[in-house]
Amino acid sequence: MVNTNNYAELAERARRIRINALKAIHAAKSGHPGGSLSAADIIATLYFEVLNIDPQEPDKADRDKFIISKGHAVPALYAALGERGFYDVDDMMTLRQVDSSFQGHPNMHKVPGIEMSTGSLGQGFSAAVGMAIAGKIDNNPGRVYVLAGDGELQEGIVWEAAMQAAHRHLDNLAAIVDLNGLQIDGKVSDVKEVGPVDEKFKSFGWNVIVVNGHNYEELIRAFAEAKECKTAPTAIIAHTHKGKGVSFMEDNAGWHGKAPGDEELATAIEELGGDN
Repeated sequence: MVNTNNYAELAERARRIRINALKAIHAAKSGHPGGSLSAADIIATLYFEVLNIDPQEPDKADRDKFIISKGHAVPALYAALGERGFYDVDDMMTLRQVDSSFQGHPNMHKVPGIEMSTGSLGQGFSAAVGMAIAGKIDNNPGRVYVLAGDGELQEGIVWEAAMQAAHRHLDNLAAIVDLNGLQIDGKVSDVKEVGPVDEKFKSFGWNVIVVNGHNYEELIRAFAEAKECKTAPTAIIAHTHKGKGVSFMEDNAGWHGKAPGDEELATAIEELGGDN
């Protein structure tokens, strides 16, 4: 388990995750940059501070499991797995190409480190609950983490799973909500209001922690508190900015599913500190 408490290192990991995600989406001329960038700090914290995983033994029985339920944001996860040593990060530059293992939504049978094939919103959340139940039955010490988008919370399957998780007191489960306020059709609040998200999870019996999803200290503390909670699953409500780190993408729903062109990629990489 990586345990550096080095915020500068996490920031550098997240920066590289953002750049590699954008480069892959640009190469594919297709993909979802906005939600990949909003989740980059959360994913960097998980993969370089929290998760008990081993790239040399990706299927070890007692590992922690991470499921990206908002599967369209998988470029950020591919980049993190590459950074963590599961494969050469350049491999993901085949994103969305025919016969590539790195498709626009994750395939657990194609890419090492991917725990669940996701894409249909809400199903990854439900799968995570099932994994946590299995962990309890098997007395497995591994924890389960699932990342959902706030637009994804419009799916009823999420709340059915949330009810089951609380009923079974799944204290080995932590759900992170990437609360960036936007989805493909605009503001989440305009499409279908899901708030107050924190109070809804509380009403379903979850332990709830609210954080700035771009603040490493708050994220690390939240994951530690989630691990200490022994009575209920934990929901970490992470306030984020869609397109975080790139000025023309930030808080812009138009970048939910649009690939950057050559000049836009160059500008984005420059704003993120350069390709190094």
